[in-house]
Amino acid sequence: MVLQGLRRKIWETERNTEAGTVRLPHWAEAGRRREKGMRVEILDEDEDIIVVYKPAGIAAQTADVGQEDVVSELKNYLSRTPKAAGKERQEPYLGVIHRLDQPVEGLLVFAKRQNAAAALSRQLRDGAFCKRYYAVLCGRPEAEKGQLTDALCRDGAGRMGEVARAGQKADTREAVLHYSVLQSLEERKITLADIQIDTGRFHQIRVQMAHAGTPILGDRKYGGEACCALARDLQVQYVALCAYYLEFIHPGSKKVMKYRIKPRGRVFSFFSQL
Repeated sequence: MVLQGLRRKIWETERNTEAGTVRLPHWAEAGRRREKGMRVEILDEDEDIIVVYKPAGIAAQTADVGQEDVVSELKNYLSRTPKAAGKERQEPYLGVIHRLDQPVEGLLVFAKRQNAAAALSRQLRDGAFCKRYYAVLCGRPEAEKGQLTDALCRDGAGRMGEVARAGQKADTREAVLHYSVLQSLEERKITLADIQIDTGRFHQIRVQMAHAGTPILGDRKYGGEACCALARDLQVQYVALCAYYLEFIHPGSKKVMKYRIKPRGRVFSFFSQL
């Protein structure tokens, strides 16, 4: 649902209350909770965590001098908060729990305290941290639902992931994801899929879906020429992948936190199932 004019629905959250888990729609003018000069939008924040929407095109964290990233934006934001006032040149703490590839949009949670970072990282490691994605695929998987299990490794330069060759054991890590087809548009030769990962490997979804024969639309690294040509025809600039759902246990209150957004990428608007 979209309001006319400047106001639009930019996110939804589900929070656990004494009455149970409820979804709270948040209505705001476009750009609210985005500080001046920031591309990141802050969805939720308290003493322990900060949950944000990362648009496609900005890195979550980078070591490249002069390149903007989410971590730098948030640290600059935190340094300007009232609690930071008066502290002499002390860099705010920001714990990175998970990442999204630069051309991917979606939800990220960061920790504002070291003990919160340790608790969230433990959940991620133990499989108690749920992440779900919408992906627009080139083509259509043979099965409506499925599990992909592959041994992944990096290429020689370390810049791309790949499925390991048969018999290769060194430097490989198991990657598991589950997908389900939500809607296919045969005339455009694209499919909307819901994806959940059990593991968090380098470029995991992009590598596994490409290896399965249904690369993600707009993925110049793994998509192949036909998929890239389709992306150009559909005017898709970034990888059509959105981390739309997060669920974890709050490190302080111990309540179950659930966050859900709608993708912003234009290609997602082609599908009625969102």
